[in-house]
Amino acid sequence: MFRNTYDSDNTVFSPQGRLHQVEYALEAVKQGSAAVGLRSKTHAILLALKRSTGELASYQQKMYRVDDHVGIAIAGLTSDARVLSNFMRQQAMSSKMLFNRPIPVNRLVSSTADKAQVNTQEYGRRPYGVGFLVIGGDKTGPHLYEFSPSGNSYEYYAMSIGARSQSAKTYLEKHFESFMDCELEDLIRHGLHALRETLQQDKELTINNTSIGIIGPASTHEKSVPPEGPFRILEGEGIEVYLKSMIPKESADNAAAAAADPPPAAGDEDVQMAE
Repeated sequence: MFRNTYDSDNTVFSPQGRLHQVEYALEAVKQGSAAVGLRSKTHAILLALKRSTGELASYQQKMYRVDDHVGIAIAGLTSDARVLSNFMRQQAMSSKMLFNRPIPVNRLVSSTADKAQVNTQEYGRRPYGVGFLVIGGDKTGPHLYEFSPSGNSYEYYAMSIGARSQSAKTYLEKHFESFMDCELEDLIRHGLHALRETLQQDKELTINNTSIGIIGPASTHEKSVPPEGPFRILEGEGIEVYLKSMIPKESADNAAAAAADPPPAAGDEDVQMAE
């Protein structure tokens, strides 16, 4: 993007009806490392790619617990994410104190979107430079939402945000119809395959650069998880078993190519004339 006459303030529309400062905030989300979200009938999961500024630095935190039934993955400015995650925690706490119940996930996402929308309309403010994937569970089942700095929020079966997220979306669009009936292990495997699509050519998913967030009953590899399956974040050695279950990319590509190009039917071969 290049500077133009109408991008000095977020309250000024361009002649085409665009708010350039808001669009720049959306670009900040696209510069963040990727995050992927999926849901089935019983679980909702988040997977995120963590970045490190160097070999001497630790990896950035990409997931935050908001409440027992809500968790988020971020892409964009981490400092903005801390502010908004604290706001979401305050909303969740207020609901428990006033109404003695967990806050509905859609209401929490809508409140956060309303807060972000104010910064796109009032003079002297800047839009938040971070996007969220929000997973939560309630009486109707698991949910997955996307929040963007423009103040919009949508519910999805599967979604990805961040750098090179379009590659992950392509994978999710091919397989999302099977997600609803997946077991947790299969759902995580699909999420890891989608997250792998966002990597650069020389990079791989490891226990250091990958985070997994889960809402729903525990898998066979988890211990000491309450029956209601609250939000928990798996990192380090806890995700090694899931990384080992991934199908190598070459094998997956070959299987996809074989499915796309079925062998010719009998009788279609060229007939060789006997000499």
